[in-house]
Amino acid sequence: MDWLLPLLLVCASMAAMEWVAWASHKYVMHRFGWAWHRDHHEPHDGVLEKNDRFALVGAAMSISMFAVGSPWVMGEQAWWPGTWIGLGILGYGIVYTLIHDGLVHQRWFRYVPRGGYLKRLVQAHRLHHATIGKEGGVSFGFVWAPDPVRLKAELKRQREEGVAVLREAPEA
Repeated sequence: MDWLLPLLLVCASMAAMEWVAWASHKYVMHRFGWAWHRDHHEPHDGVLEKNDRFALVGAAMSISMFAVGSPWVMGEQAWWPGTWIGLGILGYGIVYTLIHDGLVHQRWFRYVPRGGYLKRLVQAHRLHHATIGKEGGVSFGFVWAPDPVRLKAELKRQREEGVAVLREAPEA
């Protein structure tokens, strides 16, 4: 049973990171962090984006937690949960890279899901990219995908209220 609490910490940290990612995407990337995030919403030819800097922020969070949990770094002041939280943040970063960059944006591999949750995830993210600029928008998470029907209705409402400018009729 010595593994149960660390496993719960890793899983809870991974789940919490979806909320952190959602909040930072909505309230940082689409606001004062737009200078880094903008190129993610615009066509470009480069392999890397300024937006990839946010991955470095996530890596720094994970490394910091590993350091806080490490007796080699912190000595007797080490906080043992830090290691497991750092592992959860790292795990989320791997899942994010595979799902968001790999599956949704096809930066690392080509696969188009024909159904199920992966298709819903791709649809939700495409609807997120249906707006022009940083205003408005839907589906700010990276692993959790709301129902595309609800997202389309929200985009329609935002367009009618003048909050969001759509690229074209949203597809999904």
